[in-house]
Amino acid sequence: MVHGMHADTKIHQLLNQLNTVIVGKSQQVSDCVACLLAGGHLLIEDVPGVGKTTLAHALSRSFGLQFSRVQFTADLMPSDLVGVSIYEREHEGFVFHPGPVFAQVLLADEINRASPKTQSALLEAMEEKQVTVEGETRPLPQPFFVIATQNPQDQLGTYALPESQLDRFHMRLSLGYPDRAAERELLRGADRRHLLEHLPPVLTPADLTRLQQAVLAVHAAEPVLDYLQDLVAATRSGRWFAQGLSPRAALAVLRAAKAQAYLQGRDYVAPDDIAAILPQTVAHRLVPVSDAGRGAVEQVRAMVDATPLP
Repeated sequence: MVHGMHADTKIHQLLNQLNTVIVGKSQQVSDCVACLLAGGHLLIEDVPGVGKTTLAHALSRSFGLQFSRVQFTADLMPSDLVGVSIYEREHEGFVFHPGPVFAQVLLADEINRASPKTQSALLEAMEEKQVTVEGETRPLPQPFFVIATQNPQDQLGTYALPESQLDRFHMRLSLGYPDRAAERELLRGADRRHLLEHLPPVLTPADLTRLQQAVLAVHAAEPVLDYLQDLVAATRSGRWFAQGLSPRAALAVLRAAKAQAYLQGRDYVAPDDIAAILPQTVAHRLVPVSDAGRGAVEQVRAMVDATPLP
């Protein structure tokens, strides 16, 4: 264990607390934590009723961050998200009323139900960490995370997120149905909403900053970078995907792999970290070649299996 790295009891506490709320999904929970430690936005895509919103709430509470939740709908306007200036007579002028985007964590529920116009307002916030309202640019709080949920595309009344928007999400995860034992625990146990109300923050914003710096300091040796570049090159070869990964996506994989290594208690990235984190970090950015007969996640896994380890 190098310089008390994963003697990081707070990380253990954080993961344990999240796993009491989201039962039987420790891998997905760990990936979510890795995503936020890597400083990235998170997309949780799943059928309704499997705990997407509960997970998003539990993450923001446990990370000790101030959050707001917006239910995205077809009639949600950009101003509903970013805020409006209203003329107030007693001030003899316009006063800005900030919208829910001015939070450290924005839970964007069912993001694919919003119109493209509202999605692009969110996109600016995610990309620039600021929003422009009526010509004036306003910075968002630090840190600023979007944790968005979306239902699978085939549901009625959804607008597919454009590629540019998907690319702004560091990771995309899916919880899936619980196994029988976990579901039994849900049936027997306390109401999840009740649990959420009593979740204490495990981290402070200062802890989060410290952890994010520790993640950035995780070392990636040359052979590991070779392996990452081999995988990125494979996505660009035309054999697996219609279009390959961008350099920005390659950087996202590296940051996610560093966070994964840190959660495992190491101060260096192993090739396994990259392989483990790759599907969650890149599948939403890729479209399999037309004759693949596989979804993007399966296609990424097949590509990893076909790429020799260093």
